[in-house]
Amino acid sequence: MNKHKENLFLLYLHKNWKPIALFCLFILCFTIVFSLSHHPLDPILYSFLLCSYIVLVFFVVDFITFIKKYKKLKNAEKTIMVQIDQLPAPKNAIEQKYQELLQILYKNKIELTVQADNKQKDLVDYFTQWTHQIKTPIAAMRLLLQSEQKEQTAELELELIKIEQYVEFVLQYLRLESMSNDLVFKKYELDDIIKQAIRKNAKMFIRKKISLNYSDVNLTVLTDEKWLLFVIEQILSNALKYTKEGSISIYRKNKRLIIEDTGIGIQAEDLPRVFEKGFTGFNGRAFKQSTGIGLYLCKQILTKLSHDITIESEVGVGTKVMIDLETKEIGVE
Repeated sequence: MNKHKENLFLLYLHKNWKPIALFCLFILCFTIVFSLSHHPLDPILYSFLLCSYIVLVFFVVDFITFIKKYKKLKNAEKTIMVQIDQLPAPKNAIEQKYQELLQILYKNKIELTVQADNKQKDLVDYFTQWTHQIKTPIAAMRLLLQSEQKEQTAELELELIKIEQYVEFVLQYLRLESMSNDLVFKKYELDDIIKQAIRKNAKMFIRKKISLNYSDVNLTVLTDEKWLLFVIEQILSNALKYTKEGSISIYRKNKRLIIEDTGIGIQAEDLPRVFEKGFTGFNGRAFKQSTGIGLYLCKQILTKLSHDITIESEVGVGTKVMIDLETKEIGVE
């Protein structure tokens, strides 16, 4: 008898210990009574063996029924989250009542799930609308600032760029859970995506006097343009945020896109946790600019895109972010 069956047997004994104990108690009582009455023990022994045989047959049949029901319940574990009618038929009123309670809990779970999905959808719809609405005053402010050529004006324009990035960041974060429905996989020229990200951060490069080392990578990738662009923009934004002077280089090695900066770097003990949600590390605490969401969001997005991301860094030397753009082209023309 293997371990699984032994466990089932122990479970069965535990479930039926009361009737087994009661049977043993009856045998004991009859034995004591007959012994005190000075009757011969042969009839007692014969009755005991006969009753034991009947009880054994009953328990064997019941144990087989128990195993079948147990296996059916084990199989139901795989489908119970989507449909509850796979449970075995109840044998008594107590089991019937338990199944009724499960039906109530299952119905409540479905209702709560639908409510949560609706709330999430409403929230995403609200922020989507809010994002589009807030772009209007941002554009108006930019036009007003462009009419004046002052040092302060340039600073304000950079802050507007940051506001735009944060607005887009909020929207993408809310869409993360349902991004699978928004994915459109095609073959894109990676240079076109990179250049869009560079243009988005061009004024920040100029303002901080950070030089850009980039030449065409000449690589076609299977990806979703919108989401990969967001990731590259986020990584460039981080590089600019933590680079006071020097340069940022964008190049590729095989099918890996590498964005390397000469910034402050990341401490060795922080590197294993940079993709954790909410983790800011030493740099985040020192500069008070990190939310601990950016790299987490990049990791989640790239995972859904079937890409990978790794980071190498040395304090005071710089950081190298590597995006592996190798993808499986199953079923894609």
